[in-house]
Amino acid sequence: MELNFIFETATIFFLFFLVTKYFILQLQLQLRRDKSQKSPLALPIIGHLHLIKQPLHQSLLKISAAFGQVLLLRFGSCPVLLVSSASAAKECFTTNDIIFANRPLLPAGKHFGYDHSMLAVAPYGHHWRNLRRLTTLHVVSSSRLSALSSFFSDEVHSLLHRLFTDVSPTINLRSHIWELIMNIVMGMIAGKKYFIMDNTNATNPNPNSINEGIRFRRMIEEVFKLAMTACMEDFIPVMKWFCGMEKKMKKVGKEMDELLQELVEERRKSWRLIRSSQEKEKIVIDVMLRLQESQPEEYSDKLIKGMIMALILGGTETSVSSIEWAMALLLNHPQTLKRLKSEIKQHIGHERLVKDTDIPKLKYLNNVIKETLRLYPPGPLLVAHESSKPCNISGLHVPKNTILLVNAYAIQRDPKLWGSDSMEFKPERFEGYHDDDLDDKGLKYIPFGYGRRRCPGEGMGMKVVALVLASLVQCFEWERVGEEMVSLDEGHGLAMPMASPLHAKLKPCIDMAHVLSQLSN
Repeated sequence: MELNFIFETATIFFLFFLVTKYFILQLQLQLRRDKSQKSPLALPIIGHLHLIKQPLHQSLLKISAAFGQVLLLRFGSCPVLLVSSASAAKECFTTNDIIFANRPLLPAGKHFGYDHSMLAVAPYGHHWRNLRRLTTLHVVSSSRLSALSSFFSDEVHSLLHRLFTDVSPTINLRSHIWELIMNIVMGMIAGKKYFIMDNTNATNPNPNSINEGIRFRRMIEEVFKLAMTACMEDFIPVMKWFCGMEKKMKKVGKEMDELLQELVEERRKSWRLIRSSQEKEKIVIDVMLRLQESQPEEYSDKLIKGMIMALILGGTETSVSSIEWAMALLLNHPQTLKRLKSEIKQHIGHERLVKDTDIPKLKYLNNVIKETLRLYPPGPLLVAHESSKPCNISGLHVPKNTILLVNAYAIQRDPKLWGSDSMEFKPERFEGYHDDDLDDKGLKYIPFGYGRRRCPGEGMGMKVVALVLASLVQCFEWERVGEEMVSLDEGHGLAMPMASPLHAKLKPCIDMAHVLSQLSN
C-alpha cells in the first residue's frame, strides 16, 4: 500500500514537472518570438486571450497602438489576424477578397444564425450566394425600397406627430427611435406594427402586439450583447464548462427561434387567404412563403427565420445607434445643427415635410451621417472573416483558417489618415469627397464593410437614417437637457450603443407648426 502511494505521488510530481517545464519552454519561445516580431506576450493554451477586455474594439485598439497595425495573434489555438490599417484592409478585401470570404464557425453563429446558415455568418459557397441573391433581388432591392417609400414616410410622420403632441419637458430619444425603427423593420418583414406611435390611439393599443414587441426588443438586445462578448470558450472548448456563455446563447437563441416561428405561422395563415391576389407582395415573409411553395426544400422555415433574423439584427439596433449618435453629436455642436437646419430650409422649405427623394440634395446631411459613422460605426469590428487558404498581408504570412478581425473603429479614427483632428466631429471633412476618393490611402472608411461580404442592407439603412434625422431637424428645435455636454461614452454591444440613453429638450419649429398639426395616424 505504501509503495503504491509513493509511486502515485512520484507520478503526479513527475507529470507536474513535465507540464511546468513545457509551459516554461513555451514562454521562453514566445518571448524570443515576441522580441523579434514585436507582438504581445502569448500565454500557453490561451494565447492572447488574457489581453482581451470589453469593449472588444477598444481593447484591440490598445494592442494595435502598442504593437502595430497588422498583427498575428492567437486566441486559444486559433490564429487571428488583427488589422487596424487601411492599406492592409484593402489587401484583405480586394486582392485577397475570395480568400477572406469565409466566416469562422463561432458559437454566436451557431445559436443566433441557425447553425451558420444565416446570411451574415454563412460560409462562402452556394448557400451563401443563394442567400445574397435572394436578399439583393427580393428583400432590399432598389425597387422594393421604392415601393416601401410611403410606408417609411408614414412611420416617420407618426413619430413626428407623437413628439409634436408630447408635453413632456424632456424626452428619451432612444426609446422613441427604437420604437420607430422596430415598426419599420417589422412592418417590412411581417406587416406588423408593435408600437402605437400616436397618442390618440395609445389608450387602446393591442396588448398582444406590444408584449410581442417588448419580447423582440429584449431578445435583440440580448443577442447583440452576447454576440459581442469575446469569451474563452469560443476558442477553448473545455472552458464552456466554466464560463457558461454558450449556455446563455443557446437559451436566448431558442427563445428567439420560438418568437420567429410564431411570426411565420401567423403570417402563413393570412398569406394562404390572400395568395391568389394579383398584388405584388411587399411583405418579406410573403415573398419567402411564395418561394417556399414552389421550392419547399430550398426555402425551409429555417431559412425563412434566418432571413428574418438577419434583417432584424441588421436593421434595428444599428439604425437606432446611428441616429442616436448623430443627434448627440449635433446637440454638442449647435453650429453644425444650425447649418444642417439651414440646408433643409433652403432645399425643402416649411410648407411640407422632407421626403426620401430629397435626401440626395441634402449634401451636408449626408456629410453629417458619414462623419457620425466614421466616429461611431454601427459595427466597430467588422464581422469576422476567415482565410480559406494561406496568403500574405503586409508582409506577414497568414495561415489557412486564420480569423480576420478588421477594426473599423481604429482605422476611421487614425490621425495618419484623417489628420490631427481625427477625433473631432467635423462633417466638413467629407465635402468634395466621392466614395472612391476615400480609398486613396486604402480602405479608410468602411462602416459597412467591403468586398463580397459588404452589408447588403447599406442602402436601406442609409435611407432610413437620413429620412429620420432630416425630419427631426426640420421639425423641431433641439437643446441639451442641461448646460453640460452630452456624454459620448460608449456602451457594450455589437452595434456600440451610447452608454446612457440620449435625453433631450425639444420644441416644434414655429415655421413647421402648421404642417405638424395636420399629421395624424
